[in-house]
Amino acid sequence: MLLRRGFGKEIHIVLDNGSSHTVRHTRTWPAAPPRRHVRWTPPHTCWLNQVGLFFSALTRRVLRHGDFASRDDLIDKLEAYAVGHNETANPYCWTYEGTRLKAA
Repeated sequence: MLLRRGFGKEIHIVLDNGSSHTVRHTRTWPAAPPRRHVRWTPPHTCWLNQVGLFFSALTRRVLRHGDFASRDDLIDKLEAYAVGHNETANPYCWTYEGTRLKAA
């Protein structure tokens, strides 16, 4: 589920290990409330790019020119997009054949 109606739910924040996220006051702010949990990605990870691509497509296809009658309508459309995306999603298949790159 993308969003749930009501309060009291936990919030998970995913941050990379960029220098803007590693200073002390930035590291302590997100974890302050008890229902907020910060997840730090390992250094040099690229899976966060895939998360960014998903939210970019969500913004373009649902939010940017969306017309929402209510908060519940917005939630329903976001959840419908996520369900539709998951129904047609395919795992990424790495196709590297092991050939060395040519020196420039």
